[in-house]
Amino acid sequence: MDRRELLAAGAASLFASFPGIAEPLPAGKAPAEPRRFGLGIVTYNIAAAWDIPTILRVCQAVGLQAVELRTTHKHGVEPHLGPSERADVRKRFADSGVVLWGLGTVCEFHAPDSAIVRKNIESCKQFLQLSADVGGKGVKVRPNALPRDVPVEKTLEQIGKSLIECGRAASDLGQEIWVEVHGPGTSHPPHMETIMRHCRLDNVGITWNSNMTDLKDGSVRPYFDLLRPWIKSVHINELYSAYPWRELFQCLKEMGYDRYTLAEIPGTPDVASGERLLRYYKALWEQQCL
Repeated sequence: MDRRELLAAGAASLFASFPGIAEPLPAGKAPAEPRRFGLGIVTYNIAAAWDIPTILRVCQAVGLQAVELRTTHKHGVEPHLGPSERADVRKRFADSGVVLWGLGTVCEFHAPDSAIVRKNIESCKQFLQLSADVGGKGVKVRPNALPRDVPVEKTLEQIGKSLIECGRAASDLGQEIWVEVHGPGTSHPPHMETIMRHCRLDNVGITWNSNMTDLKDGSVRPYFDLLRPWIKSVHINELYSAYPWRELFQCLKEMGYDRYTLAEIPGTPDVASGERLLRYYKALWEQQCL
């Protein structure tokens, strides 16, 4: 057995050892659909302790195309920034060639207290203005729970109606709203569909979040097809897990998704190990996308 055969045998053994990873396609076999989407990161949590220059340097070195900046992290891209600071962030990303995809907020609209909902709507508007100023495409929001002692339908309608005001503000700024499939109960895809039908704005969609609750009879396709009309952004996580990644990526290919799949994975002790981890992550992502 020569060196190439040994390497091939080793690769097959490696892929077989992870239940969530399909074996490589046979040599020379083309994918059924072309991949039009790219790979980026959510700064939660892999880059939570990195400033903007570090984020950009690592993305350039690894070959990551886009970043969603999650609020509260060291990058400091928050609504308190002044005009010159916003312009600086915009220029840094533009010069780097890395796309500032958008801003990941914790704005949520499920609370029974209307004052809390109003505060979150106004916060969302501030982040929308910030995203427009720094060159982002949109703002991620989320539901985070189904409150106890409140009818489920009432909460879903409240979230959807709150998104109408946010979506109109986004439209005025050339921005989008991405509602993360998130939270106990609210992450159930049929509930997300209900929220979207209460909103009905073209610039308000969802962030597919790669939750195990996406699966129906072991497949992502039924719920993917349910939410497909609203998928505008995608979060992915641990590619060694039992989640059917190859099926998800095939669904994205079939719908012509041409945006980004953003890695939302745990952090590491230091930047060097984070960069090394992301290099491995990208290699595995490329294999899963075949």
